[in-house]
Amino acid sequence: MQRRFLVFILVCCFVSCKHKETEYHSLEEKIEEESKTYHDPGISSVDFIGDFHTIEITEGNHTFLIPERKSQIKSFACTECHSKPLNQMQRGAEVQQAHWDIKISHANENAMNCATCHNGQNMNELNSLTGHSIDFNQSYLMCAQCHSSQFKDWKGGAHGKNLGGWAKPRTAMTCVNCHNPHEPQIASKWPVRFNSQMEEERK
Repeated sequence: MQRRFLVFILVCCFVSCKHKETEYHSLEEKIEEESKTYHDPGISSVDFIGDFHTIEITEGNHTFLIPERKSQIKSFACTECHSKPLNQMQRGAEVQQAHWDIKISHANENAMNCATCHNGQNMNELNSLTGHSIDFNQSYLMCAQCHSSQFKDWKGGAHGKNLGGWAKPRTAMTCVNCHNPHEPQIASKWPVRFNSQMEEERK
């Protein structure tokens, strides 16, 4: 009797599920199952990095490569000019003595100025809102103080650009590779291809 019952249960298990081999009960099941067969050792993100110098970072459970920042800054190291603390070099807040090409359009001027992010005592480093030093190579930590949801998405790969898609080793652009930190709003652009007739009508 017990043996017949077990046979009955086994038969029910095999015939009760009517979906085909390539169909799944849920999206999670499909992702999990189809991920098992994905393997292409011929693809590497290194092929897409170009002449970027990268460094490895670990944020939470995520370890990946990012472009090294200091070598991209034309005027680094800042202390070559900023030989004294910022408050000693300023001659008058109303006259911008240097960096006159930089305008801050990031937040309300009462909430943000140069000293909000730049360390007035050591210009080779950034300055957190609580007064801690942040290395220029980790400038994303500066952004993360206010933009925490975007930072969380970036760490997981949902925000920003990954070079080479998800090919290993994961290589991600940082905030400043896509956004100008002084004017972070990305300007609207015309699409690469657009209706030429509509363009004529706009003239």
